[in-house]
Amino acid sequence: MARIISVHCRLCRRSGDKLFLKGERCFGPKCAMERRPKPPGPHAAQRRRLSDRGVQLREKQKAKYSYGLLERQFKRMFSLAGKQPGVTGDNLVVLLERRLDNVVYKLGFADNHAQARQLVSHGHILVNDHKVNISSYLVNKGDVIKWREGSKKTEYYKTIVETIKSKTVPAWLSLDRENLVGQVLALPSSDVIETRFEPTSVVEWYSR
Repeated sequence: MARIISVHCRLCRRSGDKLFLKGERCFGPKCAMERRPKPPGPHAAQRRRLSDRGVQLREKQKAKYSYGLLERQFKRMFSLAGKQPGVTGDNLVVLLERRLDNVVYKLGFADNHAQARQLVSHGHILVNDHKVNISSYLVNKGDVIKWREGSKKTEYYKTIVETIKSKTVPAWLSLDRENLVGQVLALPSSDVIETRFEPTSVVEWYSR
């Protein structure tokens, strides 16, 4: 399974915004964007103002980093969004939100997308009582997401049972906090999804 191997804090500093790639660390004083908000590199202060193409590239990179995708994976999602009716940028955001690894993260089963992707790929998550180990699987309305019975015996699961009580869940998802069972109440709409990037700039980048 391909994955991003760059230092996550450098990705946030390079993007100029918090992308919340390291879970709870991003909310505390140890966050790199709090300690060193400038871009990495010895000449960060001398860098020129970004061109329009530079802004588009930065927004595209922020979108990739936010969901933990590589270029090939992200471009495939963009291509799928372009084939659907409606606004391509909005379609892209909805598709990214519907990914199984993102849903696992949004339900509070993981602290970040990388951790959520690992849970899915290792077979800990069931969708409608069937094991799904493909992170890019797109959930649909009515899908039930829960833990595999064998995975409930792990120390990680026991930790999640305690910490999940303080986590919030998006309105398009529901969560049974006692049994750690989530359900997709409705497909998300672009107007209720909080993004760390500008979808229009992403569309403009690929439309060159």
